[in-house]
Amino acid sequence: MGTFVDMFRHSPLQPLHEHMKKVMECVHLVRPMFEALRNANHDELERLTKEVFRTEHEADIIKNEIRQSIPKTFYLPIFRGDLLGHLTLQDDMADEAEDVAVLLTIKRKLVLPSALTEQAMDYVDKILRVCELAVAVSDQLRAVIESGFPPEAVTKALGHVGEVEKAEWESDRCQYKLSQALFALESELSPVDIMLWFKIFGELGQLANDAEGLADRVRRMLTSR
Repeated sequence: MGTFVDMFRHSPLQPLHEHMKKVMECVHLVRPMFEALRNANHDELERLTKEVFRTEHEADIIKNEIRQSIPKTFYLPIFRGDLLGHLTLQDDMADEAEDVAVLLTIKRKLVLPSALTEQAMDYVDKILRVCELAVAVSDQLRAVIESGFPPEAVTKALGHVGEVEKAEWESDRCQYKLSQALFALESELSPVDIMLWFKIFGELGQLANDAEGLADRVRRMLTSR
């Protein structure tokens, strides 16, 4: 625990950066899971799912250590509550990746309809882009804080928040079109499969929402001073 306290003394966002690296290990397993499903490689999907579970648990351990270590006794350049909120949003991203893993394996040998494959993989890529942009914004926040909040750096970081919002909007449009294509297959797929895929696409959308929420948290932290 002392390690995280020392990190806070050096940089208030360094411990959150360490947590985010583990979160993104979890998030980056989403595409390989879809690739395994596309290739009907269910053994690989099971292996990846277990890796998601393990990685999400490791992220939880880091999260809990950070929560216990956020110092109350010395000055931080941002509110302790903002740090905790930032951490929670990162944790939500890992949780959503885990939820996607659960849904992809809850039905034995789930099949990704060939008619949806291209759109589904494009949708996954758009979701991951939102997450990666949000991570970049979080890294910029750390740089802004450590450099003393120079106005030009704040303006640049806020501009990148807008990029996250645009990417999330694009993922929403992709989700809508993909859902339309899914329900167009109602004569070919069972109602259970349709609703399961609809739920999977929704969980992916929530992952992008969490990433956008993280960027919005950065905006509030930069503009509330």
